[in-house]
Amino acid sequence: MNSKTGEVYGQCHKRHSQNELLEFFRHLERTTPGELDLHLMMDNYATHKTERVRQWLARHPRWHIHFIPTHRSWLNQVERFFAKITNDMIRRGSFRSVGELKSSIQRYFDAHNADPKPFRWTATPEAILSKVENICKTLS
Repeated sequence: MNSKTGEVYGQCHKRHSQNELLEFFRHLERTTPGELDLHLMMDNYATHKTERVRQWLARHPRWHIHFIPTHRSWLNQVERFFAKITNDMIRRGSFRSVGELKSSIQRYFDAHNADPKPFRWTATPEAILSKVENICKTLS
């Protein structure tokens, strides 16, 4: 997801392995203008940290990876988009096959990208820190 424009770049795969991740990286590399740097926020999933992935990234210096702290997926706008597509389309849908589901997801991406809007934080830093403080008190 482009955090500036709200445009979503997505692919559906059967697995979440380094091969699929590298295929996605190569797609972004081919389709993103060369003068732009790419900053990716990713969770700490093991696939994102394999030796092959690290080697590929080392050969592509315009790529900058930012790992989200564990249990902080709410910081990742992609996670927010997953919640949106789940609520808007997947949970309400009826799909006769995996292929039909994948086609529906692609149509959702296309419709979203026809008029993309970035997610905006609406909570103030004070409200967020207050919630963190309450959680810390509860856990103590």
